[in-house]
Amino acid sequence: MKHSAVILLFGFLGCISPNQGPAHSAPPSPQLDTEKEAVAKLLNAFHDAASKADGDRYFNYFAPEGVFIGTDATERWTLEQFRTFCEPYFSKGKGWTYVPTERHVMVSSDGTTAWFDERLHNEKYGATRGSGVLIKSTGQWKLAHYVLSFPIPNAIAGEVIGMIREASQV
Repeated sequence: MKHSAVILLFGFLGCISPNQGPAHSAPPSPQLDTEKEAVAKLLNAFHDAASKADGDRYFNYFAPEGVFIGTDATERWTLEQFRTFCEPYFSKGKGWTYVPTERHVMVSSDGTTAWFDERLHNEKYGATRGSGVLIKSTGQWKLAHYVLSFPIPNAIAGEVIGMIREASQV
């Protein structure tokens, strides 16, 4: 299968609560700070499980309706599709290591939705980016949506887009 890079133009990520309109990061509060720490801890454990090829632990961090968006334009996977993709790797003890180098976590004022963006380092790909949304259900944070992308420097974006277009026509 031929893979090509995907450029994600990631602007504003808004979460809408039916009763509150757009959710915004509320003024700092001890409770929201605790929730942000819990989300960061989950993300660290999520990356750790992937690096150790621990599929059971890795997939436990997702909500049942979770979605994983990979770097290839064809990679939009439901949780079961992503599990099927990962299983051959994890079953052989092969995982992937993404080390967070910067992370921003926001939590809705009602403490039930969180969104994040993080810079990651991977030995093969170098600088990558993860972003996503978590929901809190029955007292636990779960990944509802995770996006892995390659940040493309603006200075070479035109050239990379040309390469993507060329590869897409093959």
